[in-house]
Amino acid sequence: MAVPWIVSDELWGRIEPLLPVRPASRTGPTPLPDRRVLQGVLFVLYRGIGWEDLPQELGFGSGMTCWRRLRDWQACGVFDRLQAVLLAELNAAGQIDWSRAIADSSHVRAIKGGLQTGPSPVYRGTTGSKHHVITDGGGIPLATMLTGGNRTDITQLLPLIEAIPPVRGRRGRPRRKPNALVADCGYDHNTYRAHLRQRGLQPFISQRKTRDTNQAVRWVVEQTLALLHQFRRRAIRWERRADIHHGFLALATSLICWRRLPNAIC
Repeated sequence: MAVPWIVSDELWGRIEPLLPVRPASRTGPTPLPDRRVLQGVLFVLYRGIGWEDLPQELGFGSGMTCWRRLRDWQACGVFDRLQAVLLAELNAAGQIDWSRAIADSSHVRAIKGGLQTGPSPVYRGTTGSKHHVITDGGGIPLATMLTGGNRTDITQLLPLIEAIPPVRGRRGRPRRKPNALVADCGYDHNTYRAHLRQRGLQPFISQRKTRDTNQAVRWVVEQTLALLHQFRRRAIRWERRADIHHGFLALATSLICWRRLPNAIC
């Protein structure tokens, strides 16, 4: 069984061109290779441990080294560009279902507070954050967003749609708009239905206090959220800094896209 935090040659071949070039240092020790440090970041992401608990004998460097690289890579938009690359490959392989997109969100507790947190109704007002996800018709994540736990789903619907990147991979102009939008009753509002129609999306949003007729197609986004929760460091927010937590979220989202590629080696 493959060790999940070991980066395969195939995956590294997609990540390496996106990483910023590190200037050569004339003094001091030679910096650890990016690939080895990335595996340290993945170890923390998969195992859910603290940075200070990263085992030194694995050769991934110190937890602080991995933290700094994750910070720098997130600031450069490495993982967002990685997801765009993988989405283009999925689109070229005919794996993206543009007939509809499905939106949903999940709460995570924020143990230490920080930016983009708020009182979460799921955890009786304790501080938390929300992960907003929009997927294609088959559950491939197209975009994610991080907000405070007190933000309602419907206020993030249009920003979430706008966050879908232009997806290349086929002849013609890049595509970034599905044909329809499916969501649960948390997005129920006629004003937003009108906004979706103006953008060329047919809304299929369940109404409150009625039977949810969209459950048969909405399960794929719930499955994607469950896959994100399998990355233990992302299931609970330990970081005060929103950029570090969002870096974990973007990296986990890219890995889910990678697994959906035909013949992908994890």
